[in-house]
Amino acid sequence: MAVSSTKTVYEIFQSMEYGPAATSSSATAQAWLEHHSRSLGLFIDGKFVCSADGRSCSSADSKGSIVCSTACAEEADISQCASSAVNGFKSWSSLSCNQRAKVLLRLVSVLGQHGQCLSELCELCEASCSTAALLRLLQFYSSWAQLRDTLLTDWTPLGVVAVVTSKDCPLYSLLLKVLPALAMGKTHADVYVSLLFEDGVMLRKATAGMGVPVSVSPCVGSTCPFIIFESADINSAVDEVMEAAFRKKKEVFWVLCVQESVVDSVVAHLRLRMAKMRCVTLPSEADRKRVDAAVQEAQQLGATLVQSCADPTSGAQYPPTVLCGVAPSSPCVLDPCPGPLLPLITFRSNTEAVTLGNHSPHGQAASIWTEDLTLALETAKSLSVGSVWVNSHSVCDPCLPVSGHKDSGTCTDGGQEGLYQFLRPSSSSPPLPRSSPVSMDYAQFGTETSPPLIPAESDPARAPQSHLQFVAGKACKSVSGCSVAVQPPGGSGGVLAYCPDGGRKDVRNAVEAAVKVQPGWMKKSASARAQSLYSLAKGLEAKRRDIAAAINTQTGLSVDEAEKEVELSVTRLSVWAAYCDKVQGGALPMPNSGSALSVPEALGVVGVVLPDYNPLLSMVTVLGATIATGNAVVMVPSQKYPLPVLAFIKVLQSSDLPAGLVNVITGSRDQLTVALANHSVIKAIWYWGSAEGCQYLQHTCTSPLKTLRLCGDREGKDGELDWTRCHPSFLEEMWRSAVQWKSVWIPTA
Repeated sequence: MAVSSTKTVYEIFQSMEYGPAATSSSATAQAWLEHHSRSLGLFIDGKFVCSADGRSCSSADSKGSIVCSTACAEEADISQCASSAVNGFKSWSSLSCNQRAKVLLRLVSVLGQHGQCLSELCELCEASCSTAALLRLLQFYSSWAQLRDTLLTDWTPLGVVAVVTSKDCPLYSLLLKVLPALAMGKTHADVYVSLLFEDGVMLRKATAGMGVPVSVSPCVGSTCPFIIFESADINSAVDEVMEAAFRKKKEVFWVLCVQESVVDSVVAHLRLRMAKMRCVTLPSEADRKRVDAAVQEAQQLGATLVQSCADPTSGAQYPPTVLCGVAPSSPCVLDPCPGPLLPLITFRSNTEAVTLGNHSPHGQAASIWTEDLTLALETAKSLSVGSVWVNSHSVCDPCLPVSGHKDSGTCTDGGQEGLYQFLRPSSSSPPLPRSSPVSMDYAQFGTETSPPLIPAESDPARAPQSHLQFVAGKACKSVSGCSVAVQPPGGSGGVLAYCPDGGRKDVRNAVEAAVKVQPGWMKKSASARAQSLYSLAKGLEAKRRDIAAAINTQTGLSVDEAEKEVELSVTRLSVWAAYCDKVQGGALPMPNSGSALSVPEALGVVGVVLPDYNPLLSMVTVLGATIATGNAVVMVPSQKYPLPVLAFIKVLQSSDLPAGLVNVITGSRDQLTVALANHSVIKAIWYWGSAEGCQYLQHTCTSPLKTLRLCGDREGKDGELDWTRCHPSFLEEMWRSAVQWKSVWIPTA
């Protein structure tokens, strides 16, 4: 009698071996490629075309076999594509919401027919993509196409869009950018540029001064923490870390963080799971040498290896490897190389786990493993990442927003929040006009100093008043001790007053104070922040005469107009106080079991260079938006009209805002802009000023990556924005500019 080789369920659970992998077929994809003679052109005007010079490049699979050749676009092709997109935008934007929704729903049907072919093509490119996920994506944004005029009535499409990706960008990530743009009523070319790759900062520098808004989406290649607490289901956690680190094409690099009390158990489970894994094929032997060098360096620093099999002596292959006992500062953690390597770091406390999780300059995602829901939510809240998966990883759905924190991006994709990157308030013009870059020496920007002005008045009793700036909750002089003269309206007639000439050290002191207080302010309840803003509005109302007099003296407005601006400023602060507890994200319906949360979070410390016109009203509008959302702010008043903001310092002194939350530094606008741009802690800069200043910030604020809100001065009208009649959609846009979104996934089955 033959002995059965079939194992019992008990035996399988004892060994935890993987079953045989299902055989995959690429017959449908191969037939489609043969139909196109294995040569794919550019897709312009609804058809495949050859490139202008006929150049092409080859695409290979993981085994090095040529899959097909693809056309390489040149400048002429891009121009043709842009012209086609402009024409397409005219017809596409003229369609009704219902008509655009029907077109996108038609794509759902087409994808259903050709899903097998598309799935196989993705497999050939080692970028597997679920057809079901793509169908869900199309259905979600076809619904938004239908509802755009109903739910987004006060918003207008930006125009034509260019989406630039890397060769490693997954199809899902690409469509997550393309489909919402189409749903909002636009097509693709070269007005708004959205980047989905790590070197996107290079293009951001290259387009500085062109008036092209550039956003960077969460990129491929980020380093993300996979955190296993002692309260986790170790079997499930190890299974998923194996899947994330070794069995899928890496879109991110995982760092395994394990609590010390269970590290031996985790390593034992890893050895068991890795026992029969085969070597992973790398793109080239050069990559193999890089992996070898990284492993040898880690071993020299004290790491021990857990490998699935023997290391081949030659060829572009390497076994799945866990580097146990590495330090957070190890090169394999800070700068991981492509390959099947998984660094393992240990931690003792929950606080240390959060510190390790936030150690990376990236902030794309994190995976948390614990059966303690309270611990999971507290850790998720403390991690500076855009997506947190609890007892899961790499889960996605288009209804949830995905933001890149820190160096992982400057915009939000997915959900309703991701639609606004393709929209602007109907009541305002685009923030930057299209233009040619200014020829400028970035190293010299902001270094020019004005000659000192000597007051002609010799009588001390009639000498101009000297004002103070506001840093860390105190009115103070500048670090240099110098002052600059403030001119009367029209720039003639002597000196109106003196204000401190702030510089880099003043910005440094202000940011240090802001960093200390901002986390505590962010943790305050929304209602507590609202009460502080209401109190600030009352303080402004109590000093309305003094501040109206400062506006009248500084700007030359009549007393009635100055009092009207103060009245509007009081109202504006009250509006922001009301905003505090009204827009807070929430739980969203998931297509599968479980729960998911979308949470708006503060950016951190925001630097603001204020406009010239409506100096008080513009200041409280920006101030309210930043602190209502939990940020701290460093403000640079108008160099031309600083006195109304300096008079407002008395209101700040009598308020209950924490010392250091709001800082006011006066001086040369360009010099202070340089200081803000080069401070690594400042997360975002809002700038109203010259075209040169806008270009400088676009070129400079890339390392670390900062979120920019730029408004050039057009014909002396601050970008034609009327601060006295701000539309609700403009205030909403400003609120959205002051937050970054986090999604938290909590599966229940």
